[in-house]
Amino acid sequence: MKRLIIAAVAFAALACSAEQSKDGNDSAAGASRSGSVDLTGAGATFPYPLYSKWFADYANQTGVRINYQSIGSGGGIRQLSEGTVDFGASDSPMNDEDIAKAKGRVLHVPTVLGAVAVTYNIPGLSAPIKLTGELLGELFAGKIAKWNDPRIAAINPGVALPASDILVVHRSDGSGTTFVFTDYLTNASRSWAAGPGRGKEIAWPVGLGGKGNEGVAGQVKQTPGAVGYVELAYAKQNRLPFAAIRNRAGNFVLPSPDGMTAAAAAVAEKLPANTDYRLSIVNAEGAQAYPISSFTWILLYEQQADAAKAKKLVDFLRWALTEGEKQASTLDYAPLPATMATQLLARLDAIKVGTAQ
Repeated sequence: MKRLIIAAVAFAALACSAEQSKDGNDSAAGASRSGSVDLTGAGATFPYPLYSKWFADYANQTGVRINYQSIGSGGGIRQLSEGTVDFGASDSPMNDEDIAKAKGRVLHVPTVLGAVAVTYNIPGLSAPIKLTGELLGELFAGKIAKWNDPRIAAINPGVALPASDILVVHRSDGSGTTFVFTDYLTNASRSWAAGPGRGKEIAWPVGLGGKGNEGVAGQVKQTPGAVGYVELAYAKQNRLPFAAIRNRAGNFVLPSPDGMTAAAAAVAEKLPANTDYRLSIVNAEGAQAYPISSFTWILLYEQQADAAKAKKLVDFLRWALTEGEKQASTLDYAPLPATMATQLLARLDAIKVGTAQ
């Protein structure tokens, strides 16, 4: 399984480098390299390790080939709006401005739950460092400059923190991972909420940028003193340590599938059947909830122009919400709550064939 993750992330890095150089619009080149393609998609790097396995397994089972370009959530939303892909993928729901630019009504289909891990490179530490939302807001704003700052030391008693400089690493591209992380900071840090706030792209006060989750993970891995944020699978694949974050109940929790499930549970139980699923679960209630958890979404038009493609896309989504969910925890994601998966399967019946309205 570790080999699979390594291969998936390596391919993501190659795809990201090639495709982003052309603003993610060279899908035809990807199709020609992989042979006949039935569906094309683009977007989030956050779920790519799992999606790459899904697409490979689905092709083996059904013969339906899906070409997915891991170019970031912003690129996925843009390509869906421009009509250059059959589906987009994003770790942040489309906002009202995004929806206004779309060529029709867009359905948000959550696929799995993921966690953003705060990863770091502090030589000599053997146990996970503990951090809070307030401290993270100060740290990523450049207001905490040393790892042995008294505020960090106070919640890490007995830990020999070095007097080395902190180097912040953040995403350089439009990113759903950035949205999830800054959504959390906006909820958990008063100073961060006052600015820069939340978004797929923000004006970072300090730090270096990396492309994609793989770019941030690579920067952190090779830079002593660095701290960054990546989807959990990327931290594990790169053997990077990650912090235990204090949740709303006051407990320090490491990212894990169980922590993601705990974050989603209370929200899922209250969802109405006709919701559009554009919801945040950061800083959720629950003793074991990991506070930087999120759904990740596949985006598609409710009104489909091509009947054959519409059937293939819906069939794949039905497979993903049933068989695919069983694979989530093996790659450090969490499956959707069963009640939500059932609602989503029914929601797919709303997809129609015809000219988009």
